[in-house]
Amino acid sequence: MGLSIGNRILRKIVKNEAMAQDPPEIYGWRVYLLACSACFGAMSFGWDSSVIGGVIELEPFRRDFGFIGNDKAKANLGANIVSTLQAGCFLGALIASPITDRFGRKWCLIACSLVVIIGIIMQSAASGNLAPMYVGRFVAGVGVGAASCINPVFVSENAPRSIRGLLTGLYQLFIVTGGMIAFWINYSVSLHFKGKSMYIFPLAIQGLPAVLLCVCMLLCHESPRWLARRDRWEECKSVLARIRNLSPDHPYIVDEFREIQDQLEQERRLQGDATYWDLTRDMWTVAGNRKRALISIFLMVCQQMTGTNAINTYAPTIFKNLGITGTSTSLFSTGIYGIVKVTSCVIFLLFLADSLGRRRSLLWTSIAQGLAMLYIGLYVRISPPIEGQSVPPAGYVALVCIFLFAAFFQFGWGPACWIYASEIPAARLRSLNVSYAAATQWLFNFVVARAVPTMLVTVGAHGYGTYLIFSCFCFSMFVFVWFFVPETKGISLEHMDELFGVTDGPAEKSSVQGGDDVGSEIGKGDQKSRHVEVSV
Repeated sequence: MGLSIGNRILRKIVKNEAMAQDPPEIYGWRVYLLACSACFGAMSFGWDSSVIGGVIELEPFRRDFGFIGNDKAKANLGANIVSTLQAGCFLGALIASPITDRFGRKWCLIACSLVVIIGIIMQSAASGNLAPMYVGRFVAGVGVGAASCINPVFVSENAPRSIRGLLTGLYQLFIVTGGMIAFWINYSVSLHFKGKSMYIFPLAIQGLPAVLLCVCMLLCHESPRWLARRDRWEECKSVLARIRNLSPDHPYIVDEFREIQDQLEQERRLQGDATYWDLTRDMWTVAGNRKRALISIFLMVCQQMTGTNAINTYAPTIFKNLGITGTSTSLFSTGIYGIVKVTSCVIFLLFLADSLGRRRSLLWTSIAQGLAMLYIGLYVRISPPIEGQSVPPAGYVALVCIFLFAAFFQFGWGPACWIYASEIPAARLRSLNVSYAAATQWLFNFVVARAVPTMLVTVGAHGYGTYLIFSCFCFSMFVFVWFFVPETKGISLEHMDELFGVTDGPAEKSSVQGGDDVGSEIGKGDQKSRHVEVSV
């Protein structure tokens, strides 16, 4: 049977062994539609995070919400408004794991969308009152944070192994798409709206992704791997066959179903009916599980310390610091920044995630991001923009570096961290692992969102030290990935144990070679990756 045009294109783009071996029918429209439906939660994340950075620069908002006093006082108020969302996201990420393990991925995502909508209604109705603005952003953050955990888990549990990186990476694509739309909405309202509507409209329209998430998830099936964990085996096999576009007795479905059964049987034989606290203990006391959790957590710390969300959230302020004058002009620049991010993310997902691989993408983009931030910091320190004068040539290079930084981030650290966090854990620990990773991401997102406005005012003239700090973090991330992060492209979820080592508790500890040292264990996992990629 001949391949469809879409499959032929996919096989040219994605270069791994699984793509060559697996039947072409599994790459049908259902799996893409399912992934896109869940990723509206990610769009809500990107939209909510990006819209506020432009809104707090709008004159009606600053007037109604009391942006008065010196620059430091204004920066503190803006940071409080912005970072309240991240505080809610941190809480949502922590509570997501036990809730989604009990009630399922589908219905929890629907609940998250409703929570986000409630929070956005409160923000839109605040009308100059800080209390409902703070509460609304916190409530919306709880929904966004919980969705940020459940979304990658749901997608990775449904995705075929050969394009799991691409589909899980759609999470990052939807984040940056939401951010880009928010940037352009901020720019358009600065031109065409007057008075309170200038900030009420962008705050209200950010509820659109949450509405789409709710509607689309009502049309989706539950995750087959979650159904298996609830002993709904017939439904699991039926959903799996439907997603893969194959009959239930097709050898591919039989093999994948058997893998799910075997792994779950092994887990239950060793763990029994484990509670949330049992799973938490298992994650931190078993070397193979601890290794995966630490990789996921440190990847998320590194992701935030690149400074990406400092630029996402405070892009208008940063463009002004680089010499761009006028609110509309700086908002226009953020719109271009959003387009660069989306384009770069698409390129990564199509050509790099499942071909070049996750690890190599993280390595080279660490250096590239560090160089971009280094140049910006040196420019602001040595030849800062002068108010009232045009931007010098060196300033335009700095602006280009902002756009290059956005591209480099989307080539690696943006999508790859979420891919790793959702694909490397054992099945019973997947939602818990993503919960820890997402909570870490939101915690450091909060730290960055809260600190950056003050840093731009206080860390050196024009905040040049801010960029140098982020540059140093980027360079150090190369070392972390080189020594501790293995490659996972083309490996099925059920074969991650072969890559990362034993995860089955005391009964199997004897099979672990060497001690508990995390660095040595991860190094061994990296060596195993070469074997697994050939044998799977």
